[in-house]
Amino acid sequence: MLHINDLVYRIAGRLLFDRATVAIADGHRVGLVGRNGTGKSTLLRLIRGDAAIDGGSIQVRNRARVGEVAQEAPGGDQPVLDTVLKADRERTELLAEAETASDPHRVAEIHTRLADIGAHAAPARAAAILSGLGFDHHAQSQPCDTFSGGWRMRIALAQALFAEPDLLLLDEPSNHLDIEARLWLADYLRTYRHTLLLVSHDRELLNAVCNRIVHIDQGKLVAYDGNYDSFERTRRERAERQAALQARQIAERKRIQAFVDRFRAKASKARQAQSRIKLLEKMEPIVPVAEETPVEFAFPGPDKLAPPLITMDRVAVGYVPGKPVLRRLDLRIDMDDRIALLGQNGNGKSTFIRLLADRLRPQEGILRKSPRLRVGYFSQQQEEELDLDGTPFEHMRRLMPDATPTAVRAQLGRFMFSGARADQAVRSLSGGEKTRLLFALMTRDAPHILLLDEPTNHLDMDSRTALVEALNEYEGAVILVSHDAHLVRLVADRLWLVADGTCTSFDGDLDDYERRLLNERGGRNTNGSEDVKPGGSGRKEQRRQAAHARNRLAPLRRAVERAEKDLGTLTAKRVALEARLNDPALYSSTPDAVTALQIELSEIVRQLSVAEEAWLASQEALEQAENADAA
Repeated sequence: MLHINDLVYRIAGRLLFDRATVAIADGHRVGLVGRNGTGKSTLLRLIRGDAAIDGGSIQVRNRARVGEVAQEAPGGDQPVLDTVLKADRERTELLAEAETASDPHRVAEIHTRLADIGAHAAPARAAAILSGLGFDHHAQSQPCDTFSGGWRMRIALAQALFAEPDLLLLDEPSNHLDIEARLWLADYLRTYRHTLLLVSHDRELLNAVCNRIVHIDQGKLVAYDGNYDSFERTRRERAERQAALQARQIAERKRIQAFVDRFRAKASKARQAQSRIKLLEKMEPIVPVAEETPVEFAFPGPDKLAPPLITMDRVAVGYVPGKPVLRRLDLRIDMDDRIALLGQNGNGKSTFIRLLADRLRPQEGILRKSPRLRVGYFSQQQEEELDLDGTPFEHMRRLMPDATPTAVRAQLGRFMFSGARADQAVRSLSGGEKTRLLFALMTRDAPHILLLDEPTNHLDMDSRTALVEALNEYEGAVILVSHDAHLVRLVADRLWLVADGTCTSFDGDLDDYERRLLNERGGRNTNGSEDVKPGGSGRKEQRRQAAHARNRLAPLRRAVERAEKDLGTLTAKRVALEARLNDPALYSSTPDAVTALQIELSEIVRQLSVAEEAWLASQEALEQAENADAA
């Protein structure tokens, strides 16, 4: 299907591809991976013929149709479904010609061809694709202009999928998708019957879809069989083998050189020494696999605050007075929380984050925050607030006016802006570098809580791994909105669901949530109606009963969670007090200090006893309720 031979391409004088070669067979689903800046999107442009190459060749199978997602989101007053149907140009042209053709032979040819390409089933197929991407029956009939930019990009993706080209080029197709749509897309692409070339930093999408990986490495294209996890494992094993071979060769060279040095001057050994010299000259050095500079950054640790950091009591929030987006918010956030927000796009996840970041004020209820609380807020929209002509150092200096230049550069250095990198103009930074700069800016005062709204959209795989490590080492609370399921699995230990105009704790892990989405989707037809099982209740009734059970158990689960947190906090205080009382240095101070600590420890022990009783009672109540449901 696609042959790239000895490709040479330079951009702004920099050699991007250096005699790169790879072949992609018909029907393969290939993931194109590599760090930001290595040329993934550029290679797609070269395959499309949008730029001239400097050497080599790129050959696509003769008469093969190459398709992609349109760079410009579709607009206008045309309904969404009609917009997608028009992506099949042959069908559109044939239908138009059929309206005016008068030659009976031509009319017969048109209708035969329409039957061959499945033209009459096309509306149902387009509707199924749109449904999978989140457009219900009503939305499919609405004009494109009524949707936001993110939803219009979904329409563009639907057009590319509906056209079913022989070679489909997709560049980060999951960026604008929520988890439900991403799951559908992975399932759709896994069974795509033509050839697919996918650029993505979504590890789970690459694992689910691809049966081959092409890695851009040092200007070359290196192919690996299997999905992304298989690629990483194979590459790691290859690097280890190369390192072991290199170590053995170095030891062998040393042994041979020692023989030459020892016996070169002896007549009896001169011939052997000479032969070993020739052996050394012919021995090609084994070059280890080139290791890229590791991506590392770290969030500064905050000082401790007593729990809770934030509490909400019947809070409502929105943008228009009297029309809240979210209501009935009864939640609590502590310093050790790692919470991911789930829910479809448009349900209010970003609204909830803006509430916590003081970008929105409560319309109802009470929101309490610790008086000394410092909040770090990240959103991709903050890129628009950056001064493109300014440097990272200048941005940080404005926010840290009292800090020394050394302290300013130290904070930037946490996020790989050291030396000259801190003094380059922001407009020259890549999307991933701008994201890292925003991380540096938001954490300048060591916040107690990080609010992260889609932090990985511009990060490559290595940067995402570094983000996971940095968040797991961070000592404050994390509230995360992300469609990167891999990030959510590795960082979050609690899930909150934003749906039906509120936010509640979700009972289960991300796998449970994904299964729930798949079950709900399985109960819908392409027009959004419910499937009803013969002789039994419909899936809608089953979900209603399940939702009722979850709502009834939710307060009991929250009570258990609160009791467990109280136990953990009090236990930590007791351990700290006992450590202080066991410190001999304490008893060289005044007796009053010792007495005060002993009194405080007695009070903590009493509170622990009460907390344990509360935890046992709440746990018993939850178990009884769960047993009643099971019965």
